[in-house]
Amino acid sequence: MADSDREFAPAVYLITGIQAAGKSTVAQALAERLPRSAHVRGDVFRRFVVGGRREMSPNPDPEALAQLRLRHRLAARTADDYANAGFTAVVQDVVLGDMLPYLIGEIRTDPLYVVVLAPSPAAVAAREAARAKTAYGTFTVADLDMGLRETTPPLGLWLDTSDLTVEQTVDAILARAEPIAR
Repeated sequence: MADSDREFAPAVYLITGIQAAGKSTVAQALAERLPRSAHVRGDVFRRFVVGGRREMSPNPDPEALAQLRLRHRLAARTADDYANAGFTAVVQDVVLGDMLPYLIGEIRTDPLYVVVLAPSPAAVAAREAARAKTAYGTFTVADLDMGLRETTPPLGLWLDTSDLTVEQTVDAILARAEPIAR
């Protein structure tokens, strides 16, 4: 599909990567490039839970995993609803390991583009140090990077964005992302 066709047809882009990989910034910039789009921030569904929220940890309990799956299902349904209304939904969240095929399976919209932002751990650490907010608590950059590279299936377009600007990253997504075959 040509870039011009892709930009005008409803679709879903799933942008993932570890914390501080640039997901929010890239997803917003991608959405701003598309003529009819919505930016779906997966983490907002986590923050909706006020009482009884379980945070993810290196060894999550069953309730934390259930809440993570709920968060992903809600993001998928929201993206599908936007696509059904004629928008391209750009979903961004930390989706690692077997959660990536799970979330892909929850999204019904075709086409679905999956983009994994995979800058080097050094680049992520530098970005994290430059941010006002702190994303890392129980996890380290090295832990999440290893989880990304060793447990996440190689689905979609993986981009090493260590030396790319936001604009270059969006250009690469629009030029190189291919729909996931289902």
